[in-house]
Amino acid sequence: MEKVIEVKNLVKVYGKRSAAFTALKHLNLDIYKGESVAIIGKSGSGKSTLMHLLALLDKPTSGTIKINGIDSTKLRAHKLNQLRNQSFGFVFQQFFMNPNDTVLENVMLPLKIAGVRRKKRKELATKALHTVGLEERLKFKANDLSGGQKQRVCIARALVNDPSIIFADEPTGNLDSTTGDKIIKLLFDANKKGTTLIIVTHDEDLAKLCNRQVRIMDGEIVEDTGAKSQKSSKKPNSQSKSAKTSASGAKSAKKGAKK
Repeated sequence: MEKVIEVKNLVKVYGKRSAAFTALKHLNLDIYKGESVAIIGKSGSGKSTLMHLLALLDKPTSGTIKINGIDSTKLRAHKLNQLRNQSFGFVFQQFFMNPNDTVLENVMLPLKIAGVRRKKRKELATKALHTVGLEERLKFKANDLSGGQKQRVCIARALVNDPSIIFADEPTGNLDSTTGDKIIKLLFDANKKGTTLIIVTHDEDLAKLCNRQVRIMDGEIVEDTGAKSQKSSKKPNSQSKSAKTSASGAKSAKKGAKK
């Protein structure tokens, strides 16, 4: 199987000297094309730190992170930004949208950063919003949407540049269960089409929908079901087919914005 992320001896330390805190301790991890991977752990376990490093949103103290064979730790800032923009889509618990821009403008942003012409940006963003069922909200201000609609906009924004990897950090944490199930389905639909899906969560029900679980505790990987899944003759994303039907029963989302 093709590796899309290869992590070797990854360490992340915050602070210095007596105030130093080691958030990640010599982690090794390979993630393969088309997998759905849940990074699981309690608050403070290091799971969000790991995701931020894998997504190139932060730099490790030591160790290497290769993305599609490219050693990201050796790249200059503009090359790093380019790699992140071209390869990744992001869905966060906090929506990180410009509330005064329209839905369409928010979704077009990654394409604008990538230098895509406006006509093409509009075409691709409209298509992505159609995918998440929000084509009738193109001209709405982001501030005028419900929480569930905002998260669907974020998924459209994550999909718009056709990323090879989607990172989702507690993507249903602020949503009610019904809306959360719809968000889960959208993410796994993308995974079924070949996009590698990496979900950071403390929700065991959501984690079970992924075909691989990586459990973090005190900055170390204490469980990785990938070893046995990689020996299987099944395709990496074979279990995501069941996610479509299982998502409706998952208790993956807590109290929050309604549909």
